[in-house]
Amino acid sequence: MKNIDYSLYLVTNRSQRTKNKFLAIIEEAILGGVTIVQLREKDTSTGEFHKIATDLKELTSKCNVPLIINDRLDIALAIDADGVHVGQSDMPSDIVRKIIGKDKILGVSATTIEEAKKAEKDGADYIGSGAIFPTQTKDADCISIKHLKKIINAVNIPIIAIGGLTEDNISSLANTNIGGISVVSAIMESDNPKKASENLKKEFETL
Repeated sequence: MKNIDYSLYLVTNRSQRTKNKFLAIIEEAILGGVTIVQLREKDTSTGEFHKIATDLKELTSKCNVPLIINDRLDIALAIDADGVHVGQSDMPSDIVRKIIGKDKILGVSATTIEEAKKAEKDGADYIGSGAIFPTQTKDADCISIKHLKKIINAVNIPIIAIGGLTEDNISSLANTNIGGISVVSAIMESDNPKKASENLKKEFETL
């Protein structure tokens, strides 16, 4: 198993920000303790996505933090990203693993025990599971902490909790053996991304 720190997993949301502002937020977040970054661009042209990904890869490489590309296997390969994350409606995870090879990171979204077990069998390094709380950035039904624990116990790879997590509610994940927390708004929309990351990391470490 790859030795990756998933404890504070940032999923980006560029919104209407300039490229420089966007990169500055991520750099501040990394300085505050973000351990892995996923670039998520749902409504961007391939050319623009490639440009942003190239610039972000330069930043994450400099900071020694892995960069994961959401959905877009072509972009991940084009910029030599550290890995790719796919959902249940994207390219099957076993095919993705074959294409990216054994050394890249593969993440898969899963909300059931069956999906999680299949992802592990297909070669996933970690699983993103949620939404734990309602969220505006991802259209997903919530799963209970009890169900999350069942998924965690069903596989041998880290489970990353996603969906609506903030420094005020991370404590609800205590005693679950969660592998990490994934956040979007709690960092991307913060007035102080570095401080927000520090606080989130501190909360995670008390679980």
